[in-house]
Amino acid sequence: MQLGTRWSVGGAAPAALPAPVVGAVAQVERELAEQGVDATTWRWTLTYLEHRPVVELDDGTTIRVDAVTGEARIHEADDEGTDPDT
Repeated sequence: MQLGTRWSVGGAAPAALPAPVVGAVAQVERELAEQGVDATTWRWTLTYLEHRPVVELDDGTTIRVDAVTGEARIHEADDEGTDPDT
């Protein structure tokens, strides 16, 4: 069983995260900074679904790993629809 963790926006991501997910986290944080969003109190939550990391930001932005390609996919909080895995 894998347990998740939490870390602050701008903080170091867990070392076990695959590089594509770390890159996606950095991209989201960069976009927030460019938009002037004050995310200093926001945190990321890492959980695992079917042995793949799922990272969610306090605003609902979610990063999942595509099971086929291994790419990290960012799902903005305001994306149409609900969970892309359902």
